[in-house]
Amino acid sequence: MLTMGGFYTLLYKEVLRFWRVGFQTVAAPILTALLYLLIFSHVLEAHVKVNGIGYTSFLIPGLVMMSVLQNAFANSSSSLIQSKVTGSIIFVLLPPISYLELYAAYVLAAVVRGLVVGTGVLLATLGFGSLDFVAPLWIMIFAILGGGILGSLGVIAGIWADKFDQLAAFQNFLIMPLTFLSGVFYSIHSLPPFWQHISHWNPVFYMIDGFRYGFFGVSDVSPWHSLGVVGACFLLLTGLTLQLLRSGYKLRA
Repeated sequence: MLTMGGFYTLLYKEVLRFWRVGFQTVAAPILTALLYLLIFSHVLEAHVKVNGIGYTSFLIPGLVMMSVLQNAFANSSSSLIQSKVTGSIIFVLLPPISYLELYAAYVLAAVVRGLVVGTGVLLATLGFGSLDFVAPLWIMIFAILGGGILGSLGVIAGIWADKFDQLAAFQNFLIMPLTFLSGVFYSIHSLPPFWQHISHWNPVFYMIDGFRYGFFGVSDVSPWHSLGVVGACFLLLTGLTLQLLRSGYKLRA
């Protein structure tokens, strides 16, 4: 059963947790994305065009979406592992808060952080390229679904990990490769056929490609196909996360 008081309280706590250290959780990722843009655009802008789009313009949506995804994951995963390591997770588990409320609060807070950072990256990089905003609704749909997927993965990682280095391994060996090899910095059509095929098995590719479609109206695959893949991943991970929370796996002794 969903009692909204517990949900709102936990959501407020999770949003306040990252906002109070905004210099680290918001400003630092924006600076990192800006550095990526400055370096890659300086090297490749005069030499590379993708689907008729200047490289800097092509790169901006990828960096925005990458920031959304990485920060959504970081928010939910770091909150859970920190609560487990310090023992404060008991203050979340003891009150009469349902597993649905736990899931909704952690994932929605992760989406909020991802969108805040993504918006900051977009505003910081607008002057560097030309963006058309052809389909704003597609932009929002993929940003929210992508943030929800990575927020759910963050909850799963936080539940599974018992210490910070296990969480770091999850991020370094799964999240980072999936995001960096998803077409953020390139079109998959520039890859050899074998690696194009491999890229189609990466769900983050569809998040990036669908998100980029919202800006330019062009994409490597149909945005409807991307939406289907992303939506299916969201439902699958939601079901898995809810099952873990309901069972109390690694949360309740």
